[in-house]
Amino acid sequence: MSTLSGNRQAWLALSMLDGLGPKGVRQLLDTLASPTDLFELDITRLRCLGLHNRVVASVLRYRQGDADLQARIDSSIAWSEQPGNHLVWLQHPAYPALLKEIADPPLLLYVRGQLDILGDPQLGMVGTRNPGPHGAATAHDFARCFTEQGLLVTSGMALGIDGACHQGALAAGGPTIAVWGTGLQRCYPHRHRSLAEAIVDKGGALVSEMPPDAGPQPGQFPRRNRIISGLSLGTLVVEASLNSGSLITARLALEQNREVFAMPGSIHNTQARGCNKLLREGAHLVETAADVLGVLRVPLRQALSEQPLSSPESSHPLWPCLGYDPLTADRLSLESGMPVHQVLQGLLELELEGLVQQTAQGYTRVRP
Repeated sequence: MSTLSGNRQAWLALSMLDGLGPKGVRQLLDTLASPTDLFELDITRLRCLGLHNRVVASVLRYRQGDADLQARIDSSIAWSEQPGNHLVWLQHPAYPALLKEIADPPLLLYVRGQLDILGDPQLGMVGTRNPGPHGAATAHDFARCFTEQGLLVTSGMALGIDGACHQGALAAGGPTIAVWGTGLQRCYPHRHRSLAEAIVDKGGALVSEMPPDAGPQPGQFPRRNRIISGLSLGTLVVEASLNSGSLITARLALEQNREVFAMPGSIHNTQARGCNKLLREGAHLVETAADVLGVLRVPLRQALSEQPLSSPESSHPLWPCLGYDPLTADRLSLESGMPVHQVLQGLLELELEGLVQQTAQGYTRVRP
């Protein structure tokens, strides 16, 4: 058996032991040179390491040829030997240096796609699964801009903001990294299957710490978030409510001594309250891509305009009252002094011109 295959087998066995997580392995490796040493110790020396009885029993079962454990190891090895698939363990030369710095780095990374981009400068971009009328478009536009400037966008491929970020990066013709909370054979959400294939086809990567056949479980997604923030120089929260999982990612980024960025939102938008909370707590306020790139000190490929994207204009009397936060026809009537029937007629005219859109919350300008 080669050193490579021997290491791969030992790390897989270690990752599947009962009762031993990333922090426990970190402590073990302070004592042992590599996991292969663990499986060569007798029971007395195993107990001297302070291992829980469950872990010791699991090591002994592996050494005695536990069929179930060996089958799971063999399945992961078979997956890693397929074209485009990779298995990267904590001491592997391709393991990302930034991720290795966090308190509980994954023991293993299952990677599908381009392996060498894992060490590229990255920005984590996350947000709500239920964005407001402009949230997804904002995420898409910023991700496209970051990608054009040479900063790789990393997200979780969830519905809403995450998916928009990946699509924005792909629209710029660059790679993007999607970190999954499931195994890489179990695309979740299923409707993003074509997005996952596009990420791989365009030179990006899909990453998970879960065995390839692992299905979705609630606790796996918060753990996934530490990988997004751990791979990245900083994390940008585009739009998030107070109970959004994106705030977990932001907290993890702070714990990992990484930068945290947030976009401000309207006080009337419940999906922006998480971002506003982060800003009150000291996150960097982001209005342009340059706000992020300046803090991270990432060299720009071309000059970034500090000016916002140019917007279409209209001479219609309703136009000054409209913005990017939804307003009802009644509210617009109060602000403009126009009767409601005239407001509705004006909104229809602006909608036909492609300048206004109607949402469940009211009317807004169409983003440029």
